[in-house]
Amino acid sequence: MAFTLSTTKTFTKINCSNTPSNITTFKPLKLPLFWPWQKVKMGPLSVSPMGFGTWAWGNQLLWGYQTSMDDQLQQAFELALQNGINLFDTADSYGTGRLNGQSERLLGKFIKDSQVLKGKQNEVVVATKFAAYPWRLTSGQFVNACRASLDRLQIDQLGIGQLHWSTANYAPLQELVLWDGLVAMYEKGLVRAVGVSNYGPQQLVKIHDYLKTRGVPLCSAQVQFSLLSMGKEQLEIKSICDELGIRLISYSPLGLGMLTGKYSSSKLPTGPRSLLFRQILPGLEPLLLAQRQIAEKRGKTMPQVAINWCICKGTVPIPGIKSVRNVEDNLGALGWKLTNDEQLQLEYAAKESPKSMIQNIFQTR
Repeated sequence: MAFTLSTTKTFTKINCSNTPSNITTFKPLKLPLFWPWQKVKMGPLSVSPMGFGTWAWGNQLLWGYQTSMDDQLQQAFELALQNGINLFDTADSYGTGRLNGQSERLLGKFIKDSQVLKGKQNEVVVATKFAAYPWRLTSGQFVNACRASLDRLQIDQLGIGQLHWSTANYAPLQELVLWDGLVAMYEKGLVRAVGVSNYGPQQLVKIHDYLKTRGVPLCSAQVQFSLLSMGKEQLEIKSICDELGIRLISYSPLGLGMLTGKYSSSKLPTGPRSLLFRQILPGLEPLLLAQRQIAEKRGKTMPQVAINWCICKGTVPIPGIKSVRNVEDNLGALGWKLTNDEQLQLEYAAKESPKSMIQNIFQTR
């Protein structure tokens, strides 16, 4: 199978049957996507400028996961590692129904079995999120959730332990307990750093200040951030992160696929996403046109332009991956930079588009 990536590296495609005859080497490619040793700081960690998300791993409802996809997922994971990607985001709630936790289990298996890492598994930065379930009412229960994730991941320490969402809007007393849980897992050495997800600007400042009094630095804040999610509140979150030294991790940088250029009002994805796409896509014509124009001028793809915009804003995007093709295309977002004029063109087009992404209902103020 030949690839059209631009790099001098030689990729090895791993067939997960683990037999030597099933290992094939990709042809050497021409220009580097980016140098694997290029990293950015995220608290005490050094991570790749882009990570990959694993929400789809185990999610049958939204992403159509089947266990038959596991070999393809492992090949995608190996290709990412070969190109210097070391940040992988997951969550203890990822996986639907009986597959709850499947994302962590698969990621742990892939790390353990990796032919790329070969005993250097600790070079992978695993960032997992702990759900603020209503039955997690003590810091000890939150620590137990962390230990359960470590078991599924088959590792001794997480890179980043993250609170998946804030309960401030509906269970404010539980919120402080969860914060104490983050402190406890950090003090016990179960995580190298702590972060949050879906925190709005006000609550982000509060948890940062609280953790600071406990001697625990807040490493990262993960929010929906993209050309579809660049409203006043998201930009305020980014400003606070810059001021406080928190790295913003941008999830859904492709707007669940709306910024890929693959879909239209007459060509919608299957499943629940189609309802959202039908509502938003018709109002995205100015933005998609600007993306397409820049992509064609640059010799890039529309997803690469959208992801690169997130990187230019100083965030670490974590597009989801389900296949080798996803990894190939996303890697093309690295090694170059949109000009200031191109960024302004995209942002103006986004503002001219009458529709934008619906914010996550769990994001606080």
